[in-house]
Amino acid sequence: MSEKSFYLSTPIYYVNDAPHIGHAYTTVAGDVLTRWHRQRGESVWFLTGTDEHGQKVLNTAEKNGVAPQDWCDKLVEDAWKPVWKALNIANDDFIRTTEPRHMERVQRFLSGLKEQGHIYSGKYEGPYCIGCEEFKLPGDLLEGGLCPIHSKPCETVSEENWFFRLSAFVPALIEHYKKNPTACEPASARNEVVAFLEGEVQDLSISRSTFDWGIPVPWDTKQVIYVWFDALLNYATAVGLGDEAGSVGAEMFAKTWPADVHLVGKDILRFHAVIWPAMLMAAGLPLPKKVFAHGWLLVGGEKMSKSKLTGIAPSDITDHFGVDAFRYYFLRAIPFGSDGSFSWEDMSARYTSELANDFGNLASRLIAMIEKYCDGVIPALAKDAALESALAETVAKADASMVALDFQGGINAIMEFCKRVNGYVTEREPWIVAKDESRKAELNEILYNTADSIRALAVLLHPVMPATCETLWAALGMQSSIAEQKISDVATWAQIPTGSRVTKGAVLFPRLEDPVAK
Repeated sequence: MSEKSFYLSTPIYYVNDAPHIGHAYTTVAGDVLTRWHRQRGESVWFLTGTDEHGQKVLNTAEKNGVAPQDWCDKLVEDAWKPVWKALNIANDDFIRTTEPRHMERVQRFLSGLKEQGHIYSGKYEGPYCIGCEEFKLPGDLLEGGLCPIHSKPCETVSEENWFFRLSAFVPALIEHYKKNPTACEPASARNEVVAFLEGEVQDLSISRSTFDWGIPVPWDTKQVIYVWFDALLNYATAVGLGDEAGSVGAEMFAKTWPADVHLVGKDILRFHAVIWPAMLMAAGLPLPKKVFAHGWLLVGGEKMSKSKLTGIAPSDITDHFGVDAFRYYFLRAIPFGSDGSFSWEDMSARYTSELANDFGNLASRLIAMIEKYCDGVIPALAKDAALESALAETVAKADASMVALDFQGGINAIMEFCKRVNGYVTEREPWIVAKDESRKAELNEILYNTADSIRALAVLLHPVMPATCETLWAALGMQSSIAEQKISDVATWAQIPTGSRVTKGAVLFPRLEDPVAK
């Protein structure tokens, strides 16, 4: 069998509406991390998708006067997939919970749990939030029985359902997190999960009988499987869960499972760090290596939400700043794992200072000088010990940060090197050196060292800003594929070939024409 793939998943997103930048934030983070791992030379599998069952999706479809399957089909094809394409998301698979491959594997998994005695019949009576698709504990609610996420009253549900013996797995889950602290990050998320587990954990109702938009319970087709129990299984059904030994699905499962990283928003942490691993324990399957709960994007101090009219479409931002600036800003400005407020003014300031001035202007100045002083050809190989040493430190720091999901730390390290290169150019003053013919060798040295530094910056920033860095790579005259450049090789100096011809292309980060008025 070939090496295990680095397997990363985003949550699968409800198709009750089009994606907003909160959804894009998670998906871009997954894309950047998987691109980074690919450039480390690893086999990678990147999964995203849509959650299409449940009462919330059914209600939305009915309000729009269409069948739920038709609603899902339209939203997926007209909204979700186009947005991911527009944001340059390089996912390997897109799972839909209405696909036969998912539904059949879910039913098979559930039947297996029942046969092993983990499922029993019972009655659920209590609050249920349709927005969260979650059975709530009375202690979870705000005054007046309001959901703390949606600030809306919960329904009181009374149903004869099937239950999963979640409480039976509490001791094993507590032991798991104490022995494997990196299995749930950041630390604040893990502490929350352990505190919940050390409280009174109840068994979980895993079916609904008052509507039929869901996967039928195999042995009781008058009921459908609870949407979260269905949805959580997507991470395993997408890669062949339970397929017959020797089949393509079984080989895929062996290559990918367990998942290396499940990226989730902190509001769905309990589902992923309590219910999901308990389900896997019940089935005797390995647990994910890491569940990482990032913070919320806030607008006006509140979590981004379509229901509260605070959801911003990604295109509202990318139409003004561009896709790569969008990808850069949210991972650069907000520590991954913490809440962060989106600010149009802050994004505009960082775009101008960091992208247009520090990075874009450095590249355009270098190409302009090579065209002017070297007839557009990269000069003879040269070295600068200080830059070479700084680059080695940068690569080590950036790599350690990125694989630890510290995107801000990784990007900061790369941009500090960018500032260092700008400082080198300012200090060496090639425009002054060029005036003296006797200093031609010195001029060539400055320009080569700057060009090779920019070569390194292009590779390091490629996972974050792929389109921009591919444009820069071509402008430097590089003939190889930037996506195939290894992170471990970036710090090797003098990789840009002498004699390569540079070309002046479009400005990497054009001046923002519209006033900041949002």
